[in-house]
Amino acid sequence: MREVAVAGVGMHPWGKFPEKPLIRMMTEVVHQALKDAGMRYKDIEAITAGSSRFSGGMGWGLAGNEVAQMVGRSGVPIYNLSAACATGANAFNVAHNLVAGGACDVVLAVAGEKMPKGFIPRTPGAADDATDVDYVRWKAVGIPNPGYWALETTRRMAEFGTTEVHLAKVAVKAHKVGTENPLARYRKVFTLEDVLQSPMVSYPLRLYEICAVSDGAAAAILCSKEKIRQFSTHPVWVASSAVATMQFGDPQIRVPEVSTNALPAVPFTSEVTLAVRRAFELAGMGPKEIDFVELQDNSVGHELFMPEAWGLAEPGECDHLVETDETYPGGRLPINPSGGFQSFGEATTAMGLLQVAQATWQLRGEAGPRQVEGAKTCLLQTLGLGGNGTAIILKT
Repeated sequence: MREVAVAGVGMHPWGKFPEKPLIRMMTEVVHQALKDAGMRYKDIEAITAGSSRFSGGMGWGLAGNEVAQMVGRSGVPIYNLSAACATGANAFNVAHNLVAGGACDVVLAVAGEKMPKGFIPRTPGAADDATDVDYVRWKAVGIPNPGYWALETTRRMAEFGTTEVHLAKVAVKAHKVGTENPLARYRKVFTLEDVLQSPMVSYPLRLYEICAVSDGAAAAILCSKEKIRQFSTHPVWVASSAVATMQFGDPQIRVPEVSTNALPAVPFTSEVTLAVRRAFELAGMGPKEIDFVELQDNSVGHELFMPEAWGLAEPGECDHLVETDETYPGGRLPINPSGGFQSFGEATTAMGLLQVAQATWQLRGEAGPRQVEGAKTCLLQTLGLGGNGTAIILKT
């Protein structure tokens, strides 16, 4: 397998843009990534694209073809992918494999999403029967995603004594850091009191402790070691990229489950834990060699239990790290120095590529006030509906 570099990245601001078509957002980030890489569109030998569930791809999820229609129909292979919130990182993984395996020297990975307002709705036209996952979730189980995140969080509170103050401090950190990110949607500092007084959504999670839904797009250009020498002398390298799916026996409760058969040998959130383990194995690295983490913080609880599941911290230790401000960019274990999805909101298919863009700027030393000084390695993670997990390790 060949060494692979991130040659260039592009990212649209996250927010709500009702008057701006998704394809325009995606086209903009492609041009940004090309400019960042110092390349031209004709250098691209393949496209991997995260297809929007709600907004596009010619009505068939053909996001990559739509990009090619707008930027240039060059005849290259196009791979359209869908894995819910793990889609962007899946597109990155396919692009990485194409370059690492020698099929291509330069591959564009791109994704974008425009989310409906409020809780993620059922798919339009879905049937009202028990074979429809969304029907079971909304009408039989009766809870949207924050209810599941709340179940995970109350479990942690029972096991480790995590308090509402711990949870609120995670939100305070996320928004304070996000305030320094010009591409973040929410750029407002919240005090501990602000968070604790925000409306309860699903106990113990409050309004300022769960991510909103947003519109967003991002892109990355991956390049072989031989090719990158023509464009850059200080690239960011892909140490590894891994994808996994959930195992039977995983104790996590997922949409649309209300109970599950847990097996002691199966890790919690197995799709992500397996992807992270595989990423470490492929990179020849261990948890202690990671300088910062960008993880999918749908709720503040994820920032506590996820790093512990991957060996970045001991069970229950993240509460202490939060208490002592060690998860800030200047701390011992910086988590989401971008501000995370607490600051950006959830634009499902584009989330993995947002992380790649933000991490690339960090590793180049271009993150400004959010910079993790001396950062040389990072771990990125996404988790998608249906048991889709991804992990990416980047290094300088």
